[in-house]
Amino acid sequence: MTAPRIRARDFLTEDQLIAVRQRSTWKGIALIAHAWGLILGAIMLVAWWPNPLTYLLAVAIIGSRQLGLAILMHDGAHGCLSADEKTNLTLSQWFCAYPIFAETRAYRRYHLQHHARTQQEDDPDLVLSAPFPITRLSYRRKFFRDITGQTGYQQRKAQLLNALGPKEWPLARRAVHFRKELGPQCVANAVLFALLVAAGVWWAYPLLWLVPLLTWMMVITRIRNIAEHAVVPDSNDPLRNTRTTRAGFLERLFIAPYYVNYHLEHHLLFYVPCYNLPRVHRILSESRHAGRMEVQPNYLAVLRVATGRPDHEDRPGQLVSSVRRSRAGAEVGADQRAGGF
Repeated sequence: MTAPRIRARDFLTEDQLIAVRQRSTWKGIALIAHAWGLILGAIMLVAWWPNPLTYLLAVAIIGSRQLGLAILMHDGAHGCLSADEKTNLTLSQWFCAYPIFAETRAYRRYHLQHHARTQQEDDPDLVLSAPFPITRLSYRRKFFRDITGQTGYQQRKAQLLNALGPKEWPLARRAVHFRKELGPQCVANAVLFALLVAAGVWWAYPLLWLVPLLTWMMVITRIRNIAEHAVVPDSNDPLRNTRTTRAGFLERLFIAPYYVNYHLEHHLLFYVPCYNLPRVHRILSESRHAGRMEVQPNYLAVLRVATGRPDHEDRPGQLVSSVRRSRAGAEVGADQRAGGF
């Protein structure tokens, strides 16, 4: 089943539509430069003033920018980093996807199915939203797995095993498969490590690149997944089967970078660059559709809704019903998903 859609011209004039669809290469480059600039700044802060507080701050900032790179990769998957597809793909792959062990084209193939079938039974991202609401105890367990690196480790382990291929394959075939699946990602990370070695801060790669990737990025990726589609009011209404969450400065810095909180607007107009989504939100909020929009005031409010199931119903380790499993998947399986936008 395909989810119904609202036409852009139902709330945008022709001039407004042309304006918000405009893709700018320099704006795409500026956002990527901003992400890497904050990452570099956080590393420099720890190198200049090493202590537990600056380290934890750097992990949170870098983890949020790693999610930011995933968000910008997502824009590239929609062709929004540049009007020129070759430039768009180069920016998305080498400066966003590969450093965080992702791949734009594979993500694009899967992700467009999510847009076509949002919150329907054949939505490939339904596994991320169907189990909610959950109990607070359940969320605390998930948070603990995320912040301690267990979720990130399981994701990377599954990715590595997939890249190595079946054990029964000859070594040469496995090597070819590995180069195809993870070769560019390894090259990008080798270049990053070499640059950090040349700068005299080799330790920053394991401590300030891999640690945030496996911990804080996992925490906020889950929060973002919850905010976008969990416990939405109406799975068949395009204004209510996804959610926009208002985000203040600290939320944008640590949880929701690069306009990812405007998810409702993104689903209505998935070809609009992320930096134009606030304008779409303002226009939509002044339209006749404003009253139907699913909007939450902040991420804490979303988590309250998503963890609204009473704690006495919490049964850790108990298998979900076969019907729910077919829609939602096992909890571990959901943990290992990269997550959609």
